[in-house]
Amino acid sequence: MATRQRNSKVWEHFDQTKEKNVQCKICKMELAFHGSTTAMHEHLKRKHVVASNDEVVQSPRTAKKIRSSSMDDFVTKPTTCTPRQADVLTESILNMLVTDMRPLSMVDDQGFKEMIKQFNPDYHDNYLPGRSHFTKLMEKKYDATFEKVKQTLGGVKGFFTLTADVWTSRATEAYLGVSCHFLSEDWKMKSFILDTMPLEERHTGANIVTWMEEVLTKFEILPAKIKAVVHDSGSNMVAAMRLLEEKHGWASIRCAGHTLQLIVNTALKDTTISRALGAARQLVEHFKRSELASTRLKMKQEQMNVKKNTLIQDVSTRWNSTFHMIERLLEQRWPLTATLSDPEVTPRGKHYFDLKPDQWALLEELKQGLAPFETATVYLSGQQYTTVSGLPQVVKGLTRAVHQSQLETSSGKSFIASAEKGIKQRWGSICIFSADKENPVILAAALDPRYRKLKFLAPEDVIRVQGTVEVLAVKEANAGTHEHAKVQTDNGSGRTEKTALDNLLESDTDSQGDNEEAASKEDQDVQVVRSEVQLYFKEATVSKKDDPLKWWSENEGRFPTLSKLAKSFLCIPATSTPSERIFSTAGNICSQKRASLSAEHVEKLTFLAMNNNLV
Repeated sequence: MATRQRNSKVWEHFDQTKEKNVQCKICKMELAFHGSTTAMHEHLKRKHVVASNDEVVQSPRTAKKIRSSSMDDFVTKPTTCTPRQADVLTESILNMLVTDMRPLSMVDDQGFKEMIKQFNPDYHDNYLPGRSHFTKLMEKKYDATFEKVKQTLGGVKGFFTLTADVWTSRATEAYLGVSCHFLSEDWKMKSFILDTMPLEERHTGANIVTWMEEVLTKFEILPAKIKAVVHDSGSNMVAAMRLLEEKHGWASIRCAGHTLQLIVNTALKDTTISRALGAARQLVEHFKRSELASTRLKMKQEQMNVKKNTLIQDVSTRWNSTFHMIERLLEQRWPLTATLSDPEVTPRGKHYFDLKPDQWALLEELKQGLAPFETATVYLSGQQYTTVSGLPQVVKGLTRAVHQSQLETSSGKSFIASAEKGIKQRWGSICIFSADKENPVILAAALDPRYRKLKFLAPEDVIRVQGTVEVLAVKEANAGTHEHAKVQTDNGSGRTEKTALDNLLESDTDSQGDNEEAASKEDQDVQVVRSEVQLYFKEATVSKKDDPLKWWSENEGRFPTLSKLAKSFLCIPATSTPSERIFSTAGNICSQKRASLSAEHVEKLTFLAMNNNLV
C-alpha cells in the first residue's frame, strides 16, 4: 500500500517522519498522513512555488480535474488576462504613448514587448496589438477628445481669446498653431489647443485669415465670440490680424514675449557686448565638448564648495537663455578659471578660452541690466493667471528699472540706452488711450482690482477709460436685457397677443404710454449700471499679490455687469507662449525618428498630448 502511494511525485517534496506524519522538505512543516496524498498537494498549492515542471499525479479525488497540469501551473496559479483587463492595459499603453509623446511604432519594438511580457505574459501572448491597431485607437481617442473640447467650448457664455503662430517641422512642413483661452463660470483660467494645421500654401495674410476662420468653423465657434488674437510681429501675421480686425472686430495684440525679445536683442548688438557674449559661448562650448575639462570642473567645484551646476548654452531664439548662460558663468567663474589654468586641461598657448577681466566685468553688468527683463518674461508667460492686465504696469516698471540702472562701463551704458529706446518705440502706445479705438490691454487693467486706479495713465485718460468701461457695461446690460426678452418671447412668457377687441378699444396714447414705460425702465437700468461702475472705481485697489480672479469670484454678485466684462478681457494672455508651446510638443512628436509622420497624425497627436488632461 505504502509503496504504491510513493509512486506519486509529490513524495519528492515530503519525507515520512512517522507512521502517521510527513514533513515538507521546503518549510519543514509536519502534516498528518493517513494514506492519502491530498493534504500534501494542498500544502504545496498554498505555500510553495516548486521549480520542477514534472507532472504531479493527483489523488483520486482531483486527478480527473487537473491531470494534465504541470507542477508549476498547479502550485502557482499562472497570470491570466481577461479581455476586459486587456482593454484596460491597451488603453493604458495608448495614454502613455500620447502623454509622453512616444512614437506609435514603439509597440513593435522588441524591448517594449519583452517588458510587457515580464509584466503580464498572457496579455503579451494573446492581446498586445501592433502599431496599426494603436494608430486606429489613437484616431478614435482623438475623435472623442475633439467632441469633448467642442462641447466644452460650446457651453462657454463669455468671449474667447486666440493665440496664433506658424512653425516649420524637421520635415520642413509648415503648421499653424491656434490656442483658445477663456474664463470658466467659476473664474478659472482655461485653455485648449484647437489646431496644429498643416499649411500647403503661401503664408500670406489673406491665407492666414482663411485658415483661422476654418479653425473656428471646425469647432463651431462664432467669430463674434472672439475678443482678441495674440500674435508675434511677423509681417504676414500682422497683416492677417489687420484683416480680421476689419472683418470681425477682433482686437490685435502683439506678443509681449516677442516684443521683449526684439528689445533685448537690439540692445545686445553693441560690438563689445557681442564679442564678450561670443567668448562666453565659446567657453561654454569648450566645456560641453571636452570630457576632461568637464570632469576637472566638477573636481574644482567640489574643492571650492561651489554648486555642481553644469554650464548653459544659450539659444538665439530665446534671449533669456543668454541671461541664464551669463548667470551660470558668473556663478562658476572661479572653478572655471582654475580648471582652465590647469596645464593638463589647457595646453600652453591655448588660454584664449578664458574671458578677459573686462569681459567678466561686462557680464556682471549685463546680468544686472537683464534681470528685470527676465522677471518680466517669466511673469508675462504664465498661463494659469491673468497677465495682460499687468502689462502696462510691467512696461512702466521696466522703464523705471532701466532708467535707474547704475552701469559704469561704456558698453553697459550703451545697453541701457538702447533698451530704454526700444521700450519707448515698441511699447510707447500701450499707455495711450483713445476713445475711438478700444484698447483691450488698458481695459483689462481697469477691470483688474489690483490696477483699477490706472496710476500709469494721466488723470484725464483715467476718466476717459472709466467712461469707456461705463459705455461697455451699459451695452452689456442692454444685450442681456434683450436676450432675456427674446428668451421670454420664445418661451411664450412675454406679453399676451392682443385680441381684435383690444385693438378696437386701444387709444392713440396707449402705445405712447408703453414706449414711455419701456424708456423709463431702460433709464433705470442704465442708472443701476452707472452706479455699479462708479462704486467699482471708488473702491481701493487690492494687493498686487492677490488673485484678481478670486476677487471677482467673491464679488461677482456685487458687480454683475462688470463681472461679465471682466471675463471678456482678463482671459487675454500677454504672450503667444501657448501657441509656441504647441510647437514644443509638436517638435517632440516630429522628432528625427518620427519625421515621416503624416501631417494629419502630427495634428492629432499634438491635439491629444496638449488636451488629454484638460477636458
